[in-house]
Amino acid sequence: MSVDFGRPSVAVRTRWTSGRLDVRLWAVSAALGALAVVVALLALGVGDYPLAPARVLGALGGALTGADGVEQRIVVGWRLPVAVAAVVLGALLGLGGAVFQSLTRNPLGSPDVIGFDAGAYTAVVVTVLVVGATGYWTTAAAALAGGLATAALVYVLAHRGGVGGFRLVVVGIGVSAVLGSVNGYLITRADVEDAMTVGFWGAGSLARLTWASVLPALALAAGVALACAALAPALRRLEVGDDAAVALGTRVGPARLGLLVVGVAATALVTAAAGPIGFVALAAPQVARRLTRSPGVSPLAAAATGAALLSCAHLASLGVAQVFRPVPVGLITVCLGGAYMIGLLVREARRRGGALW
Repeated sequence: MSVDFGRPSVAVRTRWTSGRLDVRLWAVSAALGALAVVVALLALGVGDYPLAPARVLGALGGALTGADGVEQRIVVGWRLPVAVAAVVLGALLGLGGAVFQSLTRNPLGSPDVIGFDAGAYTAVVVTVLVVGATGYWTTAAAALAGGLATAALVYVLAHRGGVGGFRLVVVGIGVSAVLGSVNGYLITRADVEDAMTVGFWGAGSLARLTWASVLPALALAAGVALACAALAPALRRLEVGDDAAVALGTRVGPARLGLLVVGVAATALVTAAAGPIGFVALAAPQVARRLTRSPGVSPLAAAATGAALLSCAHLASLGVAQVFRPVPVGLITVCLGGAYMIGLLVREARRRGGALW
């Protein structure tokens, strides 16, 4: 007797594990991942020294054979780490957003809305303006520590015999507002040059990334992805409620804490590498859920969507730089994310049959 799962799926059995793969979810994720790679390849040809796609592929092929021409240095040495970072950091943002939206069961439960980005930014502001350290690794470490510390603070303040999703979002928004006021005060008291340094970092930019900063981020991103894959079954069970998760054998407290650490690490890693890049973590899980038509948020599809969104934003920022002036990719994502947020509010108002205002 065959069982109807309601969606086309394929059974997979290996020596170590078995399960069912959702055909539409994996097909959409693969298509979005391919889109991210194609857009990243197109971005390699955009800049002050424009290159056609065929010459970009030729430069990449030449680098594999050990050639060291001008185009190899431009494509592989300068542009490729930025393009790779756009794909990987976008995937991390999608992953972090999926984890938090699933845990809070709220589409607004995004790390940048809850305030973890604000905590990382505050740590960088204090490091640059108060301590006086401006090195890349120093600010990156400060951003990572600030994001984790803010996550711990929000978790403690929201804990009342457990962590409710709505309470976590509200407490996070409040903490983010307080940190924003601290940042504003420190910047108004700083020298112009230091304030510009902090402001540029806070805009979120991929332009200053090199292989020296991207390679450690790739290694840490692989660890975050493996941890998320290991905790994904527990995440799916937590989506249906704590009681159901306990009935299915999940230790709710440790599983939720582990997922919080994974989600914070994913977004803090992005903030440490490139500065706060807003709205990708918010939009990617919901866009992925609509494309895959799945009942819940899938970390895999959200990661693929985040990679595609940030790659497209990176290509758009390069295009704007050609006709106007360089614009940080974080400003592009904020503009697109604001439009997405307005559309989400209008759709929700229409669904409830009321007026928006």
